[in-house]
Amino acid sequence: MIRGVLVKTTLVDYPGKVAAAYFMSGCNLYCPYCYNVELVENTLPKEDSTSPKEVIAHLQKRKAVLGGITLSGGEPLIHKELSEFIAEIKKIGISVKLDTNGMLPEKLEQLFEKPETTPDFVALDVKTAPKRYKELARDRENDSNYTKNIQKTIAIVSRMAPENREFRTVLVPPLIDTKDIEAIAQLLPKDASWQFANFRAENCLNKEYNNISPYTETKINELILYAQSFIKGAELR
Repeated sequence: MIRGVLVKTTLVDYPGKVAAAYFMSGCNLYCPYCYNVELVENTLPKEDSTSPKEVIAHLQKRKAVLGGITLSGGEPLIHKELSEFIAEIKKIGISVKLDTNGMLPEKLEQLFEKPETTPDFVALDVKTAPKRYKELARDRENDSNYTKNIQKTIAIVSRMAPENREFRTVLVPPLIDTKDIEAIAQLLPKDASWQFANFRAENCLNKEYNNISPYTETKINELILYAQSFIKGAELR
């Protein structure tokens, strides 16, 4: 059963829209720098969570103001009820933005099979070079085709119109350097909107990451410029 945290109004989670955002519990990755610990560990207290039914009620009440909703996490695609949830939202006339980590390309592809379940916008988190995704796994000994999954999802999202998609990467020092940026860039469409964010060393899932120093402004600028040598639409958010 889906549970999550509802942000009733946001100006930053859906490009160009006044929106709501719904952060769902549960994730199929274990990114050490993630700060949504209660969502990833699925330990969100019931009294602090919101059900899909309550989300729908909020959207119906605020549909004259809200242009969209971002479904994030955690990882929304792990929930079998997601397609039905999206369809209910779109019946209200609200646009749906989906945030995904790219590990479930088949689930994403299924959403595009019907207009009523097709996301209007997709933001794909590309966390590091594809061959390094096992470093983000819950079980590093289990080969679950992480590399193939992110490659497939990039291909799916790349089919969308440029204005309906973006690719996102957090500049985590142990996971992103020039060689990783180059490996990611080789898979992205040349007209990609590639949004970078700086790493926050606070409340990390892996406590050791709280002691890692974020990149300096000089290094960040260097990495962004390097990304722009491959993808012109690369920028720091």
